[in-house]
Amino acid sequence: MFIDAYGIHLGPLYIRFYALILIGGMLVGATLAARRAPKFGLDPKYIWDGLTWAIIPGLIGARVYHILTPSPASGLTTQYYLENPLQMLAIWNGGLGIYGGIIGGIAGIWLFARRHKQPLLAWLDLIAPSMALGQAIGRWGNFVNQELYGAPSDLPWAIYILPENRLRGYEAFERFHPLFLYESLWMLGTALILLSLAWRWRERARHGTLVLLYILSYATIRFLLDFLRLDSHGIQGIPALTTAQLVSLGAAGAALILLIAGRARPLSAREAIHER
Repeated sequence: MFIDAYGIHLGPLYIRFYALILIGGMLVGATLAARRAPKFGLDPKYIWDGLTWAIIPGLIGARVYHILTPSPASGLTTQYYLENPLQMLAIWNGGLGIYGGIIGGIAGIWLFARRHKQPLLAWLDLIAPSMALGQAIGRWGNFVNQELYGAPSDLPWAIYILPENRLRGYEAFERFHPLFLYESLWMLGTALILLSLAWRWRERARHGTLVLLYILSYATIRFLLDFLRLDSHGIQGIPALTTAQLVSLGAAGAALILLIAGRARPLSAREAIHER
């Protein structure tokens, strides 16, 4: 066994730190949700089963999103994946899009809730802080991989990027904005705020409010950070905004409309279970 900068070699098996950090974020988030579930009238036994239902659709969704919107810095295109379909499965080479992961994960939770006759919105609200916390932890995998950095910067907290990890055209620069850190801190703050709101609103919560706030929060930080990103996918004919920014605008707009419209009715978790 030996360890390099990116993972652990166990004979023919190579375990990347990136994967371990992502898994760690999921487990911490799931543990938090399981501990909180009884306080909101929900059975924690469903957390771990539900997690398995969310992981596979989440990975599929994240991979599909990447395939449809590959980073120009990777040199790959959607056409390349269509011509080399086996490469679609090579997630160990990188390439996961978080928006696709969120959509796939929620779809998996929806299927799980439907199968077990559980209140979907109550569960989504319960796990919203956990999703934000899991993201805050998971983004440190980007630090290990020396990716998700922004424009060159001489700020005190700018990070050094090794020459081999610098994007084409930026080889002469050494220090860059740590976008992974900005997002990690934002999502940690989001998790803390959602936890506080969940406790304050535990008896009069509008089901769906917390998960909509989570979506609004992530869409906001992603939209803003993409102004600093150097490797975002863009849509031809819309040079001012990246694909992720357009998706963020759509997600934030939909979440905001639903929040204002009050589509989520004021029910406690216990009332929702009884109505089921």
